[in-house]
Amino acid sequence: MTDVLLLVGTRKGLILARSDEARTRWDVEPLRFPMNAVYGVGVDTRPVTPRLFAAADSEHWGPSIFHSDDLGKTWTEPDHAPVRFPERTETALTRIWQIQPGPASQPDVVYAGTQPSALFRSLDGGETFELVEALWDHPHRPNWEAGFGGQAIHTVVPHPSDTGKLTVAMSTGGVYRTEDGGASWAPANKGISAYFMPDKYPEYGQCVHKVAAHPTRPDRMFAQNHHGVYRTDDGGGSWQEIEHGLPSNFGFPVVVHPHRPDTVYLFPLTADAERIPPDGACRVYRSDDAGASWESFGEGLQQEGFYSSVLRDAMCVDTADRAGVYFGSRTGELYASNDEGESWQVIARNLPDVQSVRALVV
Repeated sequence: MTDVLLLVGTRKGLILARSDEARTRWDVEPLRFPMNAVYGVGVDTRPVTPRLFAAADSEHWGPSIFHSDDLGKTWTEPDHAPVRFPERTETALTRIWQIQPGPASQPDVVYAGTQPSALFRSLDGGETFELVEALWDHPHRPNWEAGFGGQAIHTVVPHPSDTGKLTVAMSTGGVYRTEDGGASWAPANKGISAYFMPDKYPEYGQCVHKVAAHPTRPDRMFAQNHHGVYRTDDGGGSWQEIEHGLPSNFGFPVVVHPHRPDTVYLFPLTADAERIPPDGACRVYRSDDAGASWESFGEGLQQEGFYSSVLRDAMCVDTADRAGVYFGSRTGELYASNDEGESWQVIARNLPDVQSVRALVV
């Protein structure tokens, strides 16, 4: 490892931060794409030089996807709208929430999750995208509702070895999966609660906030729900609660350690009506046994009067041998841990509202 690069999407543009392998001193670069809300950032490590993505939403020109092939020094925007709904849908794109490269065996495949809830697939490395028609035409779609942040597919989890399998999650609608490359889709929400519905365990309609999996254990996934933390060991066939030991079962991000598939990170918040950390203390929770128990870490974090929150894509890990963990808050603090979440330092303050964070080890 020589360097670490952070991509930080905010409501007013993109921030890049760079460090050496020690990850103790950071160079935070000036804002890029000013007044473009960057809701999703992505890193594709499959090319020789990684390709970086930024889903930037201009209030004047609408959403687009920029990419960089020189580690963020320069950026290219396609001369056309890379993500657009076909005319027959009579739908306009509102926002791009997620940019996710496909598996290594499909080096040119990149996925985009959007608002309204739809999945798009690129076959040319993210230059152009086409709607995944079968999910858009799913009979459940007319009943999917908008969550507090909108109706969107915000999570795309490709299977690392079986190209027919892909999992997506949305607010609200829940988890859906395909086993035939997107030709057909089925809900995968058994055991996940939707306390706000007459049937608290419906087939679909859950407000899932984020889903994460480790590539060596693709059938084990973790979900942070709107009130509920869950794990599945059968690829979404059924989910079980793993929230015992947490101060709250509400939150947005869930992140899996890059090398240990049983280690997972959360940032709990108090209820959906308050959305602040319990007791106003900024703390990250980690489980090393797949959710059987949890430990909190706050060294270097504000332990009194912290009333901000961390959004679903605003926490990530790098792939260093001793993993780094990162998160950004809605009040513009950017934090880093170079010891797997046990202690923290502030990289930047007073950034715009942080929406997404991704890390790349160069």
